[in-house]
Amino acid sequence: MQKFLLQGLLRRALTEQAPIPNPTSIAELGYTLERTARQKLGRSLSIREVDAGSCNGCELEIHALSNAYYDLERFGLRFVASPRHADVLLVTGPVTKNMREALERTYAATPDPKWVIAVGDCAFDGGVYCESYACVGAVANVVPVDLHIRGCPPDPTTLLKGLIAFVETMS
Repeated sequence: MQKFLLQGLLRRALTEQAPIPNPTSIAELGYTLERTARQKLGRSLSIREVDAGSCNGCELEIHALSNAYYDLERFGLRFVASPRHADVLLVTGPVTKNMREALERTYAATPDPKWVIAVGDCAFDGGVYCESYACVGAVANVVPVDLHIRGCPPDPTTLLKGLIAFVETMS
């Protein structure tokens, strides 16, 4: 047992080094997003994330938006726990047969005006799961989608750019 403990303490970490993003560009993206949301909505944007059957890769990147580095809330955007308080639904993954009704009910519970953003390649076209017997397919097969953010998974900077593009085009 001591041998394994010593090996664990003396061995280097097996993880890769994190990429070094430019903090000023992230801050600039965030402030652009906040300013645009306030111009279009008159208030901050509330986001509800819905996992419709994904592998959780996209969720990890979406959750990274809330960490200390990206800190989405400093830009006036926030994630909400209820669809009744949301402006935008961020939907990830191919829609499974078991999640179809839940997604439809979440969409129905979101007050108007409401928008749906499909995040990731699986949400766009079903990805590698599109032929599965348990999969309905793309998010657009179940609810109307206003924007697709491609990637497997899209990184937080891409998500911010997608949210900015969406907010700039919202009516």
